[in-house]
Amino acid sequence: MRAPIGDFDNARPAPGVLDRLAAPVAAAVRGWSGTVPAEHLLYVDTDPDKADTAVFVETYGEDLLQTSANCVIVAAKQGGTRTLAGCVVPSGGRLDVNGAVRRGLGARKVSFAPHETAVTETGMEYGGITPVGLPAGWPLLLDAEAVALPWVLIGSGSRRGKLIVPGKALAALPGAEVVEGLANPRAR
Repeated sequence: MRAPIGDFDNARPAPGVLDRLAAPVAAAVRGWSGTVPAEHLLYVDTDPDKADTAVFVETYGEDLLQTSANCVIVAAKQGGTRTLAGCVVPSGGRLDVNGAVRRGLGARKVSFAPHETAVTETGMEYGGITPVGLPAGWPLLLDAEAVALPWVLIGSGSRRGKLIVPGKALAALPGAEVVEGLANPRAR
C-alpha cells in the first residue's frame, strides 16, 4: 500500500505489524479504541541512519517537512511533585516549554526530560518516542496544528519505522489536550 504522505511504498496497517512496534506502542495499538479505526494507523519502515531531518526529507519526501510531528518528553514541577508529560509539535516548530507547556501543565517549572528518563519511562527508543503508548496517567499536550493535519508522521517507539496517522486520532489518545500555540511561532 502506498502511504498517504511521503514517498513510502510499504505502508501497512499497524495492527498487522505489532512485532515492529515498541512494546508499549504495540499494546496501545492492540487495545485501540479511538474514533479512528486502528487499521487507519499506518506503519512504514524507515532507515535509522537517515533520521537526520534533511536526509530524512530528501529520502522520504519534501512534504514531510509540513506533515510530521515530534513527541517531546518534559518534566514538570509544581510544589514537591514532579510529573512527566508528552508534548507533540509539528517538526518545523519548537516546543514553547516556558510558556504554553508550563501553563498547559499548571507547573511552576518545566524542562526537557533527560534522555535516559525519557527512554526508561516510555519504554521507547530515543528518536522514536511517540504519543501512542505513553504511560497511563501522563498528560499529553498536542499542538493544534498537528491535530488539524489530515495525516501526520510520528514515531513508532523505535528508530526503525514511523507511524502515519490521521491528525484527529492524536486527540483521542489517553490524557490528550489540544493546545493552540504549543510550538513557538518564532521558531517555525
